[in-house]
Amino acid sequence: MTTTLTKGPYKADHVGSFLRPERIKEARVLHQNGDITREQLRNIEDEEITRLVEKQKEAGLQAVTDGEFRRAWWHFDFLSQLEGVELYETDAGIQFNGVQTKAHGIKVVGKLDFSDHPMLEDYKFLHDLAGDHVAKFTIPSPNMLFFRGTIDEKVYPDKDEFFNDLITVYQKAIQAFYDAGCRYLQLDDTAWAVFFSEKGQEQIAAKGYSMDELLERFTRAINESIAKKPEDMVITMHICRGNFKSSYTASGGYDNASEYIFGKLKVDGLFLEFDDERSGGFEPLRHVNRQDLQIVLGLITSKFGELEDSELIKERIREASQYVPLDQICLSPQCGFSSTEEGNLLTEEQQWEKIRHVVSIANEVLK
Repeated sequence: MTTTLTKGPYKADHVGSFLRPERIKEARVLHQNGDITREQLRNIEDEEITRLVEKQKEAGLQAVTDGEFRRAWWHFDFLSQLEGVELYETDAGIQFNGVQTKAHGIKVVGKLDFSDHPMLEDYKFLHDLAGDHVAKFTIPSPNMLFFRGTIDEKVYPDKDEFFNDLITVYQKAIQAFYDAGCRYLQLDDTAWAVFFSEKGQEQIAAKGYSMDELLERFTRAINESIAKKPEDMVITMHICRGNFKSSYTASGGYDNASEYIFGKLKVDGLFLEFDDERSGGFEPLRHVNRQDLQIVLGLITSKFGELEDSELIKERIREASQYVPLDQICLSPQCGFSSTEEGNLLTEEQQWEKIRHVVSIANEVLK
């Protein structure tokens, strides 16, 4: 059972990425070794994405994604293909709780621009598969390049010039995806997590910012990037504390940034992590001041296979509804299942059980 299609986010929704099938993983290795062509790899990706979209429909989802099957990273693959940006090998990977990623990073080496980005073709393929469902596409937030990227000061000696160019790039990107048919776009953003803990606040200081200055910058980056979006296009944002092999990078509630996240951002919906105590309570939701802002509660974890107790999830939805009306609440997993190609530590069947769980609970409580 599904509710009537409207615009996203939907009462039962999801963040976007799914566990990569072994066939894709094997094909990637073959391509890296020169044993199959890029075209052969893409054909395999096409076939697996087609299967994935059908599975999403069967599970009762109204928005379908390509699972990020063509990507190794949720953010680097998009950002490194912007003009003026390169992927490079770093001295060490990103440190998560007990595990480290591959040693890659992004750097700005030339003036930024957006043109002929390969992910536009990725979207078009998904769009054609969606049929009477809605094709949702995910890209990293502009804050990921602004705060996480290395910027060559010879190219951008002026921080404001870089910032203005970045916003222009995202305005172009949003229009290009719209022209390709996209009406549901999601900005993924782990940078907001620096406000949630003391460790993060130390990172802010090390970058030479005050908390207030960076909050203003982050908010402006989002709001100005989406300022020219067409009226019939939905843009949401997912705020994440890290997701790699079922681990994380950050902890802490939304409190320190809640007035900006819930009161000043102009996105249509917010996908929020609320799957364990690291995410804090629902009290920051009191700053929601718009009736048209959808709050997507990530109460079902994508990190582990064990299924949550339905009654406990329903109770948590009721708790959240003390701060936000029920008609503004949606339900989803707290993050994707595979933010990088390695994926989280659960099986594909457990992944689909999680999705069906979201749909079942949402149909019961959020109709």
